[in-house]
Amino acid sequence: MDNEDKLRILITDDSRTLRRKLRADLEALGCEVIEAANGKEAIMLDLQHEPDGVLLDIVMPEVGGVETLQIIREVSPNVPIIMLSSAGTPQKLMQTLKMGALDFIQKPYSKDQLVKVVEAIRREKIKREEREAEAKLDEKP
Repeated sequence: MDNEDKLRILITDDSRTLRRKLRADLEALGCEVIEAANGKEAIMLDLQHEPDGVLLDIVMPEVGGVETLQIIREVSPNVPIIMLSSAGTPQKLMQTLKMGALDFIQKPYSKDQLVKVVEAIRREKIKREEREAEAKLDEKP
């Protein structure tokens, strides 16, 4: 798999241990990984790297996951965002889905859950590329 086919995924969690585990698991699935320790970093890295998908913890210091989701949605409306939660309430999870999160996974996550997330992000990337290609065709006289 060359770099063109690799999914670039931004993982955002204040737990360094979880970020390391996610990085190892995602790289084993052929993904390129960018890490952010909080929402503020995630927003900056989203703008700089335009990832194919974002894994975003709900509960973080400084800028929390819900606020980060809202800001990323404004600047990158098509990037799939998967919420991560160990302590998120059902209401908060529903709120993030209504705000445009693609899905959420409960921590600790399983390998199967992560595989499904990567597949969902890949499908969204393909859809986005198809829409962009169609838009270019529509622009031609």
